[in-house]
Amino acid sequence: MDLKSVLRTSIKIVLPLALGCLLLWFLYRNMDITEIWSVIKNGVDYRIILLSLVFGLGANVMRGLRWGLLIESLGEKFRMRNAVYAVLGNYAVNLVLPRVGEVWRCGMVTKYDGISFSKLLGTLLVDRVSDTLMVGLITLAIVIFHWDFFLDFFHKNPELITGFRSMFNSIWIYAFLVIFIFGIWFVFTYLSNFTLVQKAKGMLRNIWTGIRSIGVMQKKGLFLLQTVLIWLGYFLYFYITFFAFGFTQDLGISVGLIAFTMSSIAVAVPVQGGIGPWHFMVISTLVCFGVNENDAAAFALVVHTIQTAWTAICGLFGVAALPIVNRRNEK
Repeated sequence: MDLKSVLRTSIKIVLPLALGCLLLWFLYRNMDITEIWSVIKNGVDYRIILLSLVFGLGANVMRGLRWGLLIESLGEKFRMRNAVYAVLGNYAVNLVLPRVGEVWRCGMVTKYDGISFSKLLGTLLVDRVSDTLMVGLITLAIVIFHWDFFLDFFHKNPELITGFRSMFNSIWIYAFLVIFIFGIWFVFTYLSNFTLVQKAKGMLRNIWTGIRSIGVMQKKGLFLLQTVLIWLGYFLYFYITFFAFGFTQDLGISVGLIAFTMSSIAVAVPVQGGIGPWHFMVISTLVCFGVNENDAAAFALVVHTIQTAWTAICGLFGVAALPIVNRRNEK
């Protein structure tokens, strides 16, 4: 690996992590660290936190099984456990390089099962769109039934609205989109005889084949059931932790669902483990429901740290298991 590659990789790791840590410092800089430490030391039932981890692992295993359904629809032979281990490892890779884990998991199944990488990318798009739709539906339901919360939330955090508006008020975004679309059209229309363009077309056809896997899938009902179970698992993974703290155990399932939704939106930010944005969303939500800011900060710190460590442990197991189980199969 040359110096440029090392620098590029380092920037991809350090920059998002630095931004997340900066936001984390900004959130905690004026809080009472002594009070937060007191909660961490004496105000948490860690047995309940440990119980929640079972649901997180279960949801990720279910995600692997669901992805296996999409791969199965391609008509390709593969080992389901490779899909599950790859999904687990996906999260460990994302903790180092945000969003790279998804590409890594496709690469692992290509390596060990010989399935076209671009076809797997197509199934991955379906996988991610399914989750985006679920988050969208949950968010829509929360907005409809808890409109007052969102009004209060954005009233207390006006910088979020300002940033969102400024992004879409910039003419450069629209100019970039127009230039990008025109460039794609020009290349595929007038440069279609070039070898590189031909390869790109072939890759896009394979990606489309992967996307179509949802249409030819024979077990659509099972896919839907697994999607629901994945998000039920993620919700319980988060909500059960409410019962580990005296100040959140009586807030109720509605508040848990709102906080879970806000934390899920935060995870979309390309920062390792959602560090910073996740804490901001959870702390802001709990404060809106009357939790003391220091208590909310302690909650976010404990839950995020333990669950991120658990994700890393399970992910490293997946990374390590892939070569071991496939080496056995080769013998």
